[in-house]
Amino acid sequence: MSDPLSAALAERDWLLADGATGTNLFNMGLQSGDAPELWNLDAPEKIRALYQGAVEAGSDLFLTNSFGGNASRLKLHGAEGQVHALNRVAAELGREVADASARRVIVAGSMGPTGEIMAPLGSLTHEIAVEMFHEQAEGLKAGGADVLWVETISAVEEFRAAAEACARAEMPWCGTMSFDTAGRTMMGVTAADFVTQVEKLPHPPLAFGANCGVGASDLLRTVLGITAQGPARPVIAKGNAGIPKYVDGHIHYDGTPELMADYAVLARDCGARIIGGCCGTMPDHLRLMRAALEERPPGARPGLEAIAARLGGFSSASDGSDGADPGGAGGRRAGGRRRRD
Repeated sequence: MSDPLSAALAERDWLLADGATGTNLFNMGLQSGDAPELWNLDAPEKIRALYQGAVEAGSDLFLTNSFGGNASRLKLHGAEGQVHALNRVAAELGREVADASARRVIVAGSMGPTGEIMAPLGSLTHEIAVEMFHEQAEGLKAGGADVLWVETISAVEEFRAAAEACARAEMPWCGTMSFDTAGRTMMGVTAADFVTQVEKLPHPPLAFGANCGVGASDLLRTVLGITAQGPARPVIAKGNAGIPKYVDGHIHYDGTPELMADYAVLARDCGARIIGGCCGTMPDHLRLMRAALEERPPGARPGLEAIAARLGGFSSASDGSDGADPGGAGGRRAGGRRRRD
């Protein structure tokens, strides 16, 4: 195999990814509104601790602290001229931690959305988006990332631009979209649409799937929608640790480690092969997720009722694929796209 991720997938039925970036960094002192990526240069010891926490909890791969490391997002902090450096150092710090481990750990270079709307609905052209993603990709490559990891994307057009950028950088990559609007992405993409679009890419990802969104139940409903299409590529599931709630002045995710352990096993039974957490997922969650995946035998593909019984109800009656009214279900309302935290 030409890359560590492909080699690991050839050897193992499942891999454990990491958890949250922002939630962990906020616990280390990051303030709301700050750019986490600046800590790659200003507080490298905290970024090493972030990565080390995932490795010690059992993650087979972790994402770099570079989610918002493109020129568009960094411009909000006056740091658009530091794209290459911030991404390079994010990957270098990850490389240090991974290489010090006694087992194989994969460094995945995180690339989040630009935060802009793609043409024709918005002003961001394909060419400019490719340029921004490519600049970030080259920094992550220079820092030693094993694979690029495009995540939390809502628009097919932006996903295509990121794919082209990864090809220009001559790097393998993975990609996830966030299905956070009644089973669809913010731009209306369904799970089935996503599979179709992935297979059309000239430089397709090694693996693809869903991250973030609303809660673990909704994410697994999306994973079921993806795997029902019979994709040839491994599927990724990175769900939030429950639902965010405002508690004592900060956002708290209500998913316990035990719930996330159930989620991990259900994700595997839904057909996911790379399983991790997103917002709110801490090392304590990851430890129980790893133990559950190792100790509990594979089960039958679960239905929606089984998922709801274990993880809680869905935020909408429909997953968006049947043309039904996405509201109702007596469940929680789906939120908009959020930063991976």
